[in-house]
Amino acid sequence: MSRAAKLTLAGTSIGAIAIVALVHYQQNSEKVAMHAGVIRDIEQQRLKKERQADFEMQRALEEEYRKVQQVHDGDGGPEKAKGNG
Repeated sequence: MSRAAKLTLAGTSIGAIAIVALVHYQQNSEKVAMHAGVIRDIEQQRLKKERQADFEMQRALEEEYRKVQQVHDGDGGPEKAKGNG
């Protein structure tokens, strides 16, 4: 083989190997990124469920307190009735 043919063969071989390695690296990077997205989504769903549970607990407590005590919405109800307002 001539020197030019050997250089061409070596150059194309190195180029092909480099391309395969780059594609392999990109696929692994995308796989890791996609997995991180799934983990993030699971965490967001867990937080949403936790916040919803807290909200429901607060709502139940509010209903319980409203049954036990008289609650005013801040419109000055009892104060005006007493003549202090």
